[in-house]
Amino acid sequence: MAVGGKATFLEKVGYGFGDMSSSMFWKIFSYYLPFFYSNVFGLSLAHAGTLLLITKLYDAVSDPVMGMIADRTETRWGKYRPYLLWCAVPFAVCGVLTFTTPDAGYGFKHVFAYITYLLMMTAYTAINVPYGAMLGVLTPDSREKTVFSSYRMFFAYGGSFLALAIFEPLQNFFQGMDSGVTVADSWQYSMIVVGIICAILFVMCFAMTKERVKINAPVSGNSSILKDFKSLVSNGPWWILLAAAIGILLFNSIRGGAAAYYFKDVIGGNAIFSCGIFLAAGEVANMLGVALAVPLSDRFGKKTSYMISLVVAAVLSIFIVFIPVTPAGLWALMGLQILISIATGVTLPLLWSMFADIADYSEYKNGSASTGLIFSSSSMAQKFGGAFGSALILWALAGFGYDTSEAAVQTSTAIGGLKAMMSWIPAAGALAAAVVVAFYPLTSKRMSEISAALADRRQKQTEQ
Repeated sequence: MAVGGKATFLEKVGYGFGDMSSSMFWKIFSYYLPFFYSNVFGLSLAHAGTLLLITKLYDAVSDPVMGMIADRTETRWGKYRPYLLWCAVPFAVCGVLTFTTPDAGYGFKHVFAYITYLLMMTAYTAINVPYGAMLGVLTPDSREKTVFSSYRMFFAYGGSFLALAIFEPLQNFFQGMDSGVTVADSWQYSMIVVGIICAILFVMCFAMTKERVKINAPVSGNSSILKDFKSLVSNGPWWILLAAAIGILLFNSIRGGAAAYYFKDVIGGNAIFSCGIFLAAGEVANMLGVALAVPLSDRFGKKTSYMISLVVAAVLSIFIVFIPVTPAGLWALMGLQILISIATGVTLPLLWSMFADIADYSEYKNGSASTGLIFSSSSMAQKFGGAFGSALILWALAGFGYDTSEAAVQTSTAIGGLKAMMSWIPAAGALAAAVVVAFYPLTSKRMSEISAALADRRQKQTEQ
């Protein structure tokens, strides 16, 4: 049952604030945490890689649990929205703790890193899974979900741009403010600033949005939980999008996480712009891609637009390996970053919108919607991709013989590995995702039929 009339512009902006907050943390964690653990915190490459893999795999497995909890939550504020208010401050605090370096021996620091990052991933799941599931209850209209998703991703990339643009300057500011501030201190202080911003944004998201659709949610009980999982694993479109999401997130996490190493050791003193500017420019370009998502999906459909964007991103990424370290070459690198980011910017609003379609498909097929569980699966895919991407970066660096000492001169093998992690390796993930999506069956025509059938069913249930 839909309630409250048509969604307003301010609701769409408010919904965007949620992923603006989430993405500020996500991009800093994806792009800077491997470098932080290996070059600031002081973990070995092997230990840091294993840490990122284990903690993110735990986080991915916890997502469906949180999805089922959220599906069964009933409050005066709705099912999913309350978690934005309840978890905003813990989310920020855990982020700061993760970037805190204790003055202790290696063993204690190693354990501290596991505890704080596990807490961070738990807080991220507790707030982000319900936030994602909200897309299924903000509007009953499939196209309007794409619009909401586009606002979400536009603000997500805006948040990513803000985080990446201020993170290095904040570190420099804090180090310059007092000679007693260490490099490790500057990372922690910078995260305090980012954490405060993120907590405020989530509270604003809670205040500005409304759950407008009353779905047929599952009841409590072990039999219902088993039924939810059965419905999920028998949902063919879900499997397709799950695999595609892992592929594109491998693409993003490997390219983004390798960038700091690439700028330090491949470009080095020849840089005419910083890694932060390079990554921030990509976020602005992502926003342009988000703006193209709705018109492209209206013209070609979600599936075709998604596939084309992935292929374009993969092909352009391959050219990076041939870029010379010259002023002209570096401007070409920036140009490729912008074009690649426009292409990937198109994909994420479509991905989230297609997960919302899958939730409707599940309700149509099974009679009840496990919206939180389905959206948690998308978050799970994100974390699987991020986990393997971050771990692969560090393990690959170790395999290529990368030296983490400050004044190290890297071998040709290590340099070649860094170039591959900016080009060939992520491109393979994007191409694999494009191939998988070719089998996705929920076309625009099919979703129109499902939406009409669900509207009729919900109306009848309301009248009973």
